[in-house]
Amino acid sequence: MALTAAVVLTLLSPAPAKDAVGQISWGIVLLVCGIVTYSGLMQTVGTVDYLGDAISQLDAPLLAALLICYIAAVVSAFASTTGILGALIPLAVPLLATGQVGAVGLVAALSISSSVVDSSPFSTNGAIVVANAPQEKQAVVYRQLMKWGFGLVLVAPLVSWAGLTVLADW
Repeated sequence: MALTAAVVLTLLSPAPAKDAVGQISWGIVLLVCGIVTYSGLMQTVGTVDYLGDAISQLDAPLLAALLICYIAAVVSAFASTTGILGALIPLAVPLLATGQVGAVGLVAALSISSSVVDSSPFSTNGAIVVANAPQEKQAVVYRQLMKWGFGLVLVAPLVSWAGLTVLADW
């Protein structure tokens, strides 16, 4: 939609648009489009469903809850947080039905695990930050967001799971 609007505006007023088109970070646009396509493919072929089903077969509900939080973080670093929550919360229902994991705690842990990783440069928010950095600093911003975002992928699920599911039951 945004690209269509940009084309229409460029056709209506080509002089001011000439400079604007040159300032678009096309590498970031292609990165986001590629990641969205890849995420859509993963959803279409059932990767998230497969992982969720495999986790629900575990006999240790707390371990299964931790793994679901990690899946949420990893997938959300590349895709839509809302879409991932919409896919993973129903997959967690059999786990919640055991009564060994609190529903509110697990849903909150999933929400935190999937949303804090949006600073990844592969996520829309992170890509916007990289695209708006000065041209000479984009590589540095990209690397820093990569370290920060994937550091959160490792830490956030463990911390949110421990605090909201394990410790909440004590």
